[in-house]
Amino acid sequence: MSKKTRKKSKATVSGQSRAKTAGKKRSTVKTNTSTTAKKNAVKKATKHAKNGPPFPVRTVTTLAVGDTASVFLLPRDGGQSVALASFAGRKLAIFFYPRADTPGCTREAMDFSRLANAFSASQTAVLGVSADPLKAQERFRDKHQLTVPLVSDEKLTMLKEYGTWSEKSMYGKTFMGVLRTTVLIDRQGKIARIWRNVKVEGHADEVLAAAQAL
Repeated sequence: MSKKTRKKSKATVSGQSRAKTAGKKRSTVKTNTSTTAKKNAVKKATKHAKNGPPFPVRTVTTLAVGDTASVFLLPRDGGQSVALASFAGRKLAIFFYPRADTPGCTREAMDFSRLANAFSASQTAVLGVSADPLKAQERFRDKHQLTVPLVSDEKLTMLKEYGTWSEKSMYGKTFMGVLRTTVLIDRQGKIARIWRNVKVEGHADEVLAAAQAL
């Protein structure tokens, strides 16, 4: 084999070696990136347990149709307080949402606001409830011009009583958060309907139809 051929052969082998090494590096970077993204997703979901789409595993309290609605007294936007007793003799729709100003919660709150007059005409009051602090609820209200009262339950009292504080799971990790739920209470203070694992699209209209039928 001539010197020229040997040099060419060595150059080819060297080039193939460099290409293989580069391929391994790219594969390692891709794997590390994927692993990091998954870890970040889990960390974010755990940190903001009340926000996000994890699947429900169990709820703290089981609420059933026909039960007497649990009493509550909590602060709402505007600095006022709201209690179940305030709606005596009226129907009440309560939608529990994971976190203020997130896409699904925004759409849901806007839909209930859009139908506020129709709910009022059917003698049905509407409340939105989450674990967000009052300031977050008020920013949420102002940003999207919401007209339904937004209740703050930072101590999770009402959320637990109504069975909406739930264990959730994402990427094999479990944590507690708010399960998107709506409860319709009749004029006698009894639970008339419960919607769990709510899909936002068309949901407010469905609740209105149920309220009108009571």
